[in-house]
Amino acid sequence: MPILSRYLRVCAAFAAVIVAGLTHGVSAQTVDNIVTRPLATAPASLKTGRPQTDGAGPSTGVGVFDRMGAKLPDLPPEKDYKGPVDEAYGAYQRGYYLTAMEKALPRAQLGDPAAQALMGELLADGLGVKRDMKNAAFWYSKGAEGGDAAAMFKYSLMLIEGRFVKRDKAKADEYMHKAADAGNASAQFNWGQILTADNPGDKGLKLALPYYEKAAEQGIADAQYAVAEIYASLPDLPEEKKQLSREWMARAAHAGYDTAQVDLGIWFVNGQNGPRDFVKGFQWLRLAANRGNVVAQNKLAHLYINALGTKPDPVEAAKWYVLSRRAGLPDAALEDFYLGIEEDQQKAAIDAANKFRRIQ
Repeated sequence: MPILSRYLRVCAAFAAVIVAGLTHGVSAQTVDNIVTRPLATAPASLKTGRPQTDGAGPSTGVGVFDRMGAKLPDLPPEKDYKGPVDEAYGAYQRGYYLTAMEKALPRAQLGDPAAQALMGELLADGLGVKRDMKNAAFWYSKGAEGGDAAAMFKYSLMLIEGRFVKRDKAKADEYMHKAADAGNASAQFNWGQILTADNPGDKGLKLALPYYEKAAEQGIADAQYAVAEIYASLPDLPEEKKQLSREWMARAAHAGYDTAQVDLGIWFVNGQNGPRDFVKGFQWLRLAANRGNVVAQNKLAHLYINALGTKPDPVEAAKWYVLSRRAGLPDAALEDFYLGIEEDQQKAAIDAANKFRRIQ
């Protein structure tokens, strides 16, 4: 019998670590925990990775705890509004920023909280005027005092950061809480984060969950991810909520949150929180890998080696391993695989890795 190539020998040994003879389409009962996430995933903090890079290199994904105060994805389009028209906001939404300021300023000076919030926004973003964070903080503070939810949220962030106003956590928490209760989706997510930070363990998650749920319903992908993780991991929740964990993870993944794409892919591959589906798992991990997520790149290599959701491809497997290794994610099993394939396959993989451009 001819001697097996180095690649086939290594693949046989590698697959045996997981389960002998795995092929695409295997029954959901034959494999457990095929793919795991090599990051700290303690449900007490929901912190699943270090902050996403600025484009200089791949990402390991962003845990929702790291997103506190960050700019969140745009909300879904609002329904047509039939009430009275706010001319200042109308001009702002159409991009007529000078007109918006002309119409908002007199109202703001007379104490209109919504106009004060708009003045803060125009000055903070430098829209139609020179960016002026100190004056923006002034108008945000006035709008917050008047009860405008957007102003309370923005001013709370400034109080947390303490750059253009004196840092004041107590007042920041007060305004964030009020903005969340007033229905501001970003404030709901961030208030959930504050509750989680200030109350470690299950207590914080239980306090935060209602706010995460409200923000998730309004389209905040980070909150959708948080809801999915809490539903999947927190004990004593109603069974109907646990059954919705994968649905919420899918919503966050479809919204483009790369950490959700990775976890959803892993859930499909392992049959967690729903039926196993190698093909869907492969597709989600490939999407996240192409967007530069290091964990997804590492796991995609495993899938190519073991023909899970795709055909076996040693060069693709090695390419994704090379990319994840360069980004600082070691994997002893993948290193053994890489050293065991033919030199021309190693070279092809390195060439492919060098040509890789992450999908934005």
